[in-house]
Amino acid sequence: MKIIITLPLFTALLLAQNPKKEYIPVKITNDMPFVMTTNSGQSIKIQRIQDTDNRLTDDYTKTSRACPPFCIQPTTHDKDIKNIEEVELLNFTKDKVTNNKGIVVDTRLKSWFELETIPSAVNIPYTVIQNASKEKAKKIFKILGMKVKKDGTWDFSDAKELAIFDNGVWCEQSKYFIEGLLKHNYPKNKLFYYRSGFQGWKLLGLTTIVHKEIKK
Repeated sequence: MKIIITLPLFTALLLAQNPKKEYIPVKITNDMPFVMTTNSGQSIKIQRIQDTDNRLTDDYTKTSRACPPFCIQPTTHDKDIKNIEEVELLNFTKDKVTNNKGIVVDTRLKSWFELETIPSAVNIPYTVIQNASKEKAKKIFKILGMKVKKDGTWDFSDAKELAIFDNGVWCEQSKYFIEGLLKHNYPKNKLFYYRSGFQGWKLLGLTTIVHKEIKK
C-alpha cells in the first residue's frame, strides 16, 4: 500500500498500537497486527497489504540485474555491525526512533527516495558520505548527534543509532554508505544493516511512502 506524502527533511516517528479492535487477516506478526507512525506530521499506519492474492508489479519483481554493479551483497559488511530484518526494523523505530536515539536511513539516491520509501525514513544518499572529507563528515555527524570536544576530538556518546537500508540484497549503496561512516570512525555498535532493503519491505506488502508522485 502506497501513501503519498510531502517530503520532509527529518521526520518524527511515533509507534503505538491502535486501541480499536478490528479483524486483520494479514498481520505483521502474531502479536503485531500493524504499527502507527507519523510522517511529515501525518499519522500513518504501517501494515501489510490485506489482499492475499496481491502480487508485485513494479521493478522490484525483477530477479536479475547486470552484475556489476548489481551484485548480490554479503550477509554482513562488518562482523561488528548487526544485521536486522523487518520486525527488528519496526522495533528499532519503536524503541529508538520514538526516543530520538535512532534514525532509519535510506541510503539510496534522492530520486529513488522520492519515488517510494519506508515510512519515517530519512534520506542520506550514500554519495554524501562515501568520499566525504573529514570536515564534511564532521558536519554530517554533528547533525546525527556527535559532539566535538574542546580538544577537537569527536564524542559519539550521544550520536544516533542508524538503521541503514538500500534497494535490497543486490544493491551496493548501503555498503558504500557504511564504508564512508567507518572511514571516519562512526561507532559500529550504533549501526544496523537492513540487508533485505526496500525490495524485502515491498515483498512483505508493508506500507510505503511516496514523496514525489511520478505522473504518467
